[in-house]
Amino acid sequence: MKAGNQPKKKVTMKPGKGKTWTDKVNDPTKTFVVKKLDKDFADMPAGAKMLIATPKIVDHYVRQIPKGKSSSLATLRKDLAVEYGAEYTCPVTSGIFLRIVSEAAHEQLEKGVPANKITPFWRIVDPKSPLNKKLSFGAKFVVDQRKKEKIDL
Repeated sequence: MKAGNQPKKKVTMKPGKGKTWTDKVNDPTKTFVVKKLDKDFADMPAGAKMLIATPKIVDHYVRQIPKGKSSSLATLRKDLAVEYGAEYTCPVTSGIFLRIVSEAAHEQLEKGVPANKITPFWRIVDPKSPLNKKLSFGAKFVVDQRKKEKIDL
């Protein structure tokens, strides 16, 4: 079999050497940035002001979603852009930070923290999204939590 025809291996994202997912959420060296785009990027035109949030900002946002309600990554991006004086929020880092927040919350659950005390990421992670399929603990958890809170699947 040629090198280009090898089956793809599933890549499992890990928090990084010596760090937990929770450490990544709470990293005090991370600060948000609002920058002017030099060129078009994703759904944003050149010249627009784009927020690059932090995992902590995303975590705080997700914690505000009431029990039994859901939101979306698109709504998070719009809301955070307004809150931080930008026109857009970076779609790439937003997805990465939501993954970090989700993994950190599940990490806490595994350490015995009750589900009602962790960040309720299942309220914003769409069960059909690519992110849900990438979570290290499997997609079923999000579906089960949404069912418990009677959130549409």
